Amino acid sequence: MPAWLPSALAAVPLGLLLGGGLYVGLVSHPDGGRPLAAAPIEEAPAPARPQFSFSAQDAVQPALQPAQQPPAESTAGQLEQDSGVRVLRPGGTDSPNSVIIRVPDSGVVRLAAAPDRRLTERSRHGILPRIGDDGARPSQVYARPVPPTVAAAPVRVAILMGGLGISASATADAIARLPGEVSLAFAPYGGDLEKLVQRARGDGHEVFLQVPMEPFDYPDNDPGPHTLTTGQSAPDNLERLRWVMSRIVGYVGIVNFMGGRFMSDEAALNPVLRELAERGLMVVDDGSSGRSLMLPAAAGLRAAALKADLVLDLTQRTDAIDRELARLEQQARERGFAVASASALPLSIDRVSRWARTLEQRGIKLVPVSSIGPVRVQTTGAIR
Repeated sequence: MPAWLPSALAAVPLGLLLGGGLYVGLVSHPDGGRPLAAAPIEEAPAPARPQFSFSAQDAVQPALQPAQQPPAESTAGQLEQDSGVRVLRPGGTDSPNSVIIRVPDSGVVRLAAAPDRRLTERSRHGILPRIGDDGARPSQVYARPVPPTVAAAPVRVAILMGGLGISASATADAIARLPGEVSLAFAPYGGDLEKLVQRARGDGHEVFLQVPMEPFDYPDNDPGPHTLTTGQSAPDNLERLRWVMSRIVGYVGIVNFMGGRFMSDEAALNPVLRELAERGLMVVDDGSSGRSLMLPAAAGLRAAALKADLVLDLTQRTDAIDRELARLEQQARERGFAVASASALPLSIDRVSRWARTLEQRGIKLVPVSSIGPVRVQTTGAIR
């Protein structure tokens, strides 16, 4: 037997042991081959609880004594100031380390949540608006709030933009580009109508509902299903009206969609206006028909009604719309306020949004339609 063989045989167990160790360490162990390090975990001592003082905005800032001032390298206060996020550190809580972060207001005016259960009535068509048992009215609860200083401004203008809800893209464009003070009127048709309405209200726009009414050239010019017509009986028209009113929730009132013939027939109009008044809704005449009797009929029924002074976009041209906007301003300066209607067409949205950005520098306040009413406005500018 060679002299080297016993030594080689003795080294075999040692090699097997080392190879097995390497296998376990590098292959079978879940962390095999990864660099590992051990570090002690220490619990930080609880900080001394500071005294607190309360500001007028209900934001709590710790009143630190000089010995408790944070070191110079601390940037927490700077971060709060730079980001606009206020941190509320309440005293007297069960957990001394609890914090509440208040995100700054985005500037969007918040409308009341809809539907308000006080103002709802279930029908076979769906939810209908009503006056609450406590006297609350949809025309007031769902309106966009206006600061008293703005409501009392010497020159105010309001715009009601109609035709929303039929095209989702056009509706999204109107919501995004128009100031929140512009009131939006939705037709009772179209998909995802309720979703679009809530999006508009979430962005600060108060909402009206367009009710299709018979024009003079009906049915050649058809406003759509459930149109109110002079040939229908009052109960039939009221059923059609209730179907329309059930399409959305959270609206301030209704505005006519077409309706030249229907609004010129007081016998057909009266039952509808009475129903709307009893439900606490505002009624708006969009000013498109010179033969409309909506205002005198509403006055006889003590309904809150308003008529637009002019229609901005009867002619779809930039110069024509700009000219009507100038007329709107002039009427507002003469009387203190003026109201216009328009359709949510791309050119109309563009001209109104551009014009609205320049109002403040000319001393004019843009306000929602609800803040003008209830007044009865003639297209001539006279108030009845």
